[in-house]
Amino acid sequence: MAAGKDSTYDERLTAPAGWWAVTAMAGIMGGLVFLRMSPAAALIALLVTAALCGALVVAYGRIGVRVQDGYLEAGQARLPLTALGAATALDAEEARLLRTTEADARAFMLLRGYVRTAVRVEVTDPEDPTPYLYLSTRRPEKLVKVLSAR
Repeated sequence: MAAGKDSTYDERLTAPAGWWAVTAMAGIMGGLVFLRMSPAAALIALLVTAALCGALVVAYGRIGVRVQDGYLEAGQARLPLTALGAATALDAEEARLLRTTEADARAFMLLRGYVRTAVRVEVTDPEDPTPYLYLSTRRPEKLVKVLSAR
């Protein structure tokens, strides 16, 4: 397969904007706790709390899904495309069912609750006990298209 736009996929599962509002509020609350000591202590607490919360939001949203050079990388998993079977795009309801009542405990789940849609990818490698991959993605149709083009 030639490396081109239709054969690669790269997505970061960044946290939604609302999480940044929570980070700002946490910073303000941290500052208010120390306001009684002094305005300088309150400012330092605000900045430190906001920075720590921001670092957590960035770290949690840094994870991604990538298809490149014959491999699917999802979080820490890296599988050759030859070990994968059919990929199915899941709408919000199908994704909810597959990550809850219809989930298989042996499946690999790259799950971000703030991403409502997902892709289910069959694992065809007989040596791998994982039946499928559940991958949260904001663009399930595009990921399925790239995986199907292999």
